[in-house]
Order: sequence, then structure tokens, then C-alpha cells
Amino acid sequence: MTFDIYQVDAFANKLFGGNPAAVVPLKTWIPDETMQLLAMENNLSETVFFVPSGNQEEADYDIRWFTPDVEINLCGHATLASAFILFKKLDHKSETIRFNSKSGVLIITQQGDKIKMDFPSWKPSVMAEVPPLLLKALGINSIRGLYRYRDLLVELEDENAVRLCNPDFNMMKKLGAKVIITAPGQSCDFVSRFFASEVGINEDPVTGSAHSQLIPFWAERLNKTILHAKQLSTRGGELWCEDLGSRVTIAGNCVFYMKGQFEIEY
Repeated sequence: MTFDIYQVDAFANKLFGGNPAAVVPLKTWIPDETMQLLAMENNLSETVFFVPSGNQEEADYDIRWFTPDVEINLCGHATLASAFILFKKLDHKSETIRFNSKSGVLIITQQGDKIKMDFPSWKPSVMAEVPPLLLKALGINSIRGLYRYRDLLVELEDENAVRLCNPDFNMMKKLGAKVIITAPGQSCDFVSRFFASEVGINEDPVTGSAHSQLIPFWAERLNKTILHAKQLSTRGGELWCEDLGSRVTIAGNCVFYMKGQFEIEY
């Protein structure tokens, strides 16, 4: 069978920035094993698949995300890329898309040149003890604080500490957790980087799902609900965020890279 595949740079305003995602629209689900193999073949942070929802009253599409190694429960940049393809290439008629996912229904809206995502708020809790391997894996001597919801959230002193952090990724994999490092920004409200060696991604270029934790974290510290964020990977990315209490919104730009086709038997 022949399938279309798109590649989009998400959270970017120019080509080769942000986070690339492979987007595969489907009419019906294909086997999980096949989707995982396709994600491994694409070798991007995420390959995303969606199908028309079986419950159109609740959602327009069902969506799933795969790293090269595993399926994950929430991915921001690939959701943004999927919405971009639906709006720009697949002639979705409404300015709103409802994706049903393992993290609930995600509402995506077109707003001018940006796409805004309504995501769950994952306020992280303070961790009393620092895992002994963490500082060594990050190659740093001290941290300002350690917190967790889905991922470890490590607060560092300043933007420079985030930018210069040079992790040992073999050691990060042994840590067995995804890690966000973050600090106040110089030209924005906060900056971050994201490491996920445990699922085959040493450093993710721009991570929407990490901001489900970062937004409530910084909204409380900065005493503001509208936030501007940057992720300091090599490719870099920019996010416009809002804390809504039980939900957060994350907006960004996308740039189209390519469309192709692949043939598989399953």
C-alpha cells in the first residue's frame, strides 16, 4: 500500500530551525509494530499518525506519536506539525482541530501565522532528593531546584548555565528519566533544553510537551500567565505560552519542508 508522508519544521519561522516531525495521515490505523518501524526508519524525534475519529462528536481525529524507540503519551511539536498539514495541505475546513490522544482531547486553533495548542497543565512537584547520577550526567556541580511531573525538571542558575550544559548521554540513559533543564531568559521569560536518551532522543530540538510542566512552573515564579519561551538547542525554537490554571496553551510557527510517499506491506 502507498501512503503520503510530510515533514514539517515545528516551532520555527525558517527552514532548518525548530523541531522536524514526520506526519503520516491515515484513513484507518495500521499495526502498531509498523508505525514503530516507520518511526525508526524516519529517525526523527517523532513520527505522528492520525486517522479520522470514530467519535466525531468528541474529536475530529485520533492521534498517536512515536519516537524511534517507543510510543509516547504527548508530543507538542508533532501535534503542531499535524495541524499545520491539515490546515495548509489537506484543506481542513474549520479553524479548529480536535485531536483525541492518550492525554485526552487536544484543541488546536489557527491564529494568524501561528497555531495554538490547548494542552494539559502538569505542575511539577518538588523532589526532596537529587538522584546521585543526575549532576554527574548533566556535567554540573549544583542546581537551584529539582521538580517532577512526567519528566525531571532541573532549575539552573541562569540562561548561560542552560546554554553551556554538556550532558553525558550514555549516563543520561542510565538515569532512566527524561530531563528538562531551565532558567530565566535574557530576551524571553524562560529558556529550556530537553534530554530524552531513555527513548532514543539525546536532545530534542523543541519540546511542546515539556512546556506542559514549564508553563505552570514559571507562571508561579514570575507571577504572570502570558509567557514567551525559547528552547536553546542547536536548531532552536520559540514558543508563546499561556497558563490557564488546569490547562496551558502553546503557540508557534511551522515551516513546510517536503512531501513524499512510501510503500509498505503489512
